[in-house]
Amino acid sequence: MQRVRELVAANMPNGIDGRGVTIAVLDSGVSNHPDLMGRVIGFRDFVGHRNLMYDNNGHGTHVCGILCGNGGISAGLYRGMAPGAKLVVGKVLDERGDGCAETMLEGLNWILQERETYGIQVLNISVGIGTLDEWAKERALQIKIEELWEIGILVVCAAGNKGPGDNTISSVGGSNRVVTVGCHDGRYGGENPARCETYSSRGKPGSFIRKPDLVAPGTDIVSCNAYYHNFIGKNRKAYTAKSGTSMATPIVSGAAALLFQKYPDCTNEQCKQKLQFSATDLGLPWNQQGWGMLHVGRLLL
Repeated sequence: MQRVRELVAANMPNGIDGRGVTIAVLDSGVSNHPDLMGRVIGFRDFVGHRNLMYDNNGHGTHVCGILCGNGGISAGLYRGMAPGAKLVVGKVLDERGDGCAETMLEGLNWILQERETYGIQVLNISVGIGTLDEWAKERALQIKIEELWEIGILVVCAAGNKGPGDNTISSVGGSNRVVTVGCHDGRYGGENPARCETYSSRGKPGSFIRKPDLVAPGTDIVSCNAYYHNFIGKNRKAYTAKSGTSMATPIVSGAAALLFQKYPDCTNEQCKQKLQFSATDLGLPWNQQGWGMLHVGRLLL
C-alpha cells in the first residue's frame, strides 16, 4: 500500500483519515482481522444467512483492508486508504466468489434501507458483473444502483477484468450514475505481462457515456488476509497480495471517504467530478484510462 499511496499522491493532511464516514461494501463478507477491529458496524449475510460476520473466500476482507485497515500488524505499512472510516458489509458472494443477481439486489436493497441508520456515504462494489443472460435482471440491478445514487450515495464500481477488448465494462459499471474504476499501475511491473492494465475492462470508443471514469493501481496489492491466524503469539499470514480492478476500486472509494471527511457538505455528484477533474492524464485512450490516474493530493485541495 505504500507504493499505492505514492503513486496516487495520497499524502493526506493531518487528521484526514476518513473519520466520520461510513463505506458500504457488497462482496464475499469480512473476517475478524485485527487490522479491521472496530471498523465493521454492520453486517448482513445474503448467502449463508449467518448472524456473525465471516468471509469464506477472502476477496471481501482484502477489499475492506484496502479501504480502511489500520495496518496494525504491519506497523502501518499496509494500512488502508481511509483507516478512520467505518464499514457496513453485505455478503453477496459465496466461498468461490460467485454470486447472482438476486443476492446482489437483496444487498442493494439493504443498503438503501440502512443508509440513514449507518450514515452510508459510499458504496464499494468490487464485483465485475458481466452481461447477464436475462436483460431484465441486469436492468433491475442498474435501476437499484441508480436509486442509491439519487439519494446521495457515491457508488464506486469495478470496471471488470474482461479487457483489453473494447466495450467490456461490467454491466453495472456502464451507468452514468456510478464511478467506474479501471486498473493501471504506472511504472510498476512494466515488464510483467500479468499487470492489471493488460486485462482491465475498457469502454466503448466514441460512446456518449465515457467509461471508465478513472484508473487506480491494482497489481499485487497487499492487504488483509481472511485466513490470518495467531499461533503462540505470532501473526501468521496476516496479509496477502491480490490483483485486478477489484483492488483498484476500494483505493478510489477510500479516497472519496477522505474527501467527504474534509468537505462534509460535498455531494456524490461533486465528489465524482472532483475525482475526474483531479486525475492525472496518462496519455492513453479514454476507454482505457478515463480521466486518468487517481490523484488524492489534488482531490483534497
